[in-house]
Amino acid sequence: MRSTFLSKSLLVAALGGVVVLAGFGAQNATADQTSLVGAVAASDDDAEARFLEMADLISQSCAPDVSSGLDGVASDPMANTTAAEPTPDSTLPVLVDPVPLTSTERCVAQRHQLRINRAFSGTDTATYEEMRNKLTSLNYPAARIHRMPDFSGEPVARLDLRVGAEHVALEVTDIDNGVMVEAFGAPEGVSVTDVRLEPQLDAPTS
Repeated sequence: MRSTFLSKSLLVAALGGVVVLAGFGAQNATADQTSLVGAVAASDDDAEARFLEMADLISQSCAPDVSSGLDGVASDPMANTTAAEPTPDSTLPVLVDPVPLTSTERCVAQRHQLRINRAFSGTDTATYEEMRNKLTSLNYPAARIHRMPDFSGEPVARLDLRVGAEHVALEVTDIDNGVMVEAFGAPEGVSVTDVRLEPQLDAPTS
């Protein structure tokens, strides 16, 4: 009888230990998950901070000379920003036209176009994931990179480069041994993926 009691006591103690260990395991798993989420958030913040630092330097280099009389007003007669009327019960996004870029914004766009073209020169990015990874290595945060439908089987991404009241955005399309980078103005409060651009029928040969 005594041995049966001791066996039950040992069994209860053993089970209690398992429960305690399981509890510690759950706590550790929760802590690890929390740490991982925090690390991802910190990484995103770091990427955005690096981008903003780069964007600020580019904007300063493109700042108009006050003495030259440039007022930064857009001179390109681009299409207006009137949104297309959605069809009844349509699930398609409401597309808008691009807005004109100011002279300063055009300069900023050209600087970004140049550095992206140089980085992709001589390479063939066969997938969107390869394109996104290359762009993030150039200090463009993943949150600012948006996937678009492929063009003739080639990956396409749009970059949201808007800072403050700026409207600069880019569309990056893979071509043979490089990329084609098109600048456009994205209206405030609108996703860069919802801006209507005229399709580029032929990729540039140089």
